[in-house]
Amino acid sequence: MVNYPNGSKKNWNTPVSSYGGRGMELEKEISITNQYYLEDDRAVIHKKPTPVTIVKVDYPMRSAAKITEAYFKLPSTTDYNGIYRGKYIDFEAKECAINTSFPLKSIHAHQIKHLDDVLRHGAIAFVIVRFTKLEITYFVEAKRMIEYIRNTDRSSIPYSWFEENGHRIPFNYLKPVDYLQIVDELYFKE
Repeated sequence: MVNYPNGSKKNWNTPVSSYGGRGMELEKEISITNQYYLEDDRAVIHKKPTPVTIVKVDYPMRSAAKITEAYFKLPSTTDYNGIYRGKYIDFEAKECAINTSFPLKSIHAHQIKHLDDVLRHGAIAFVIVRFTKLEITYFVEAKRMIEYIRNTDRSSIPYSWFEENGHRIPFNYLKPVDYLQIVDELYFKE
């Protein structure tokens, strides 16, 4: 049982709904890409752990401890952070099953605030959004997304906005989500 900050509870022993694992394919591909960057000594970027307080553990066998109750300590900030070419990088990754728009409820206010905070301190901050049915992944500068969110009364960002303001991340087998290619274009023009 996991208790969320808003008071809702999730029993991890119940069958997973159709929404279970959302974002996992993109995260797997980003992990492969980050491992490639690390092994190539190009960047050090890792997924941030979600802060959880474990409350109850069952020990059916000494070697098979099972967490049965836990609480999220705080709302998590963003998914990934690290360093590249001497600059701090911080980003969020989201998958979207809708072809026509990205629901704003998919990115939380505390995540927007965090991205705004790190930008103010000189970080490279962005959001990676994958439209799963279209199989298209976009790199969006956090500054652009924050401006849009703060200046709209819509509940979503239209797909056309991503075409105009985002940068497509081409698929590559070694680096499935080669976002540093776009970071180089935007921040390290030589």
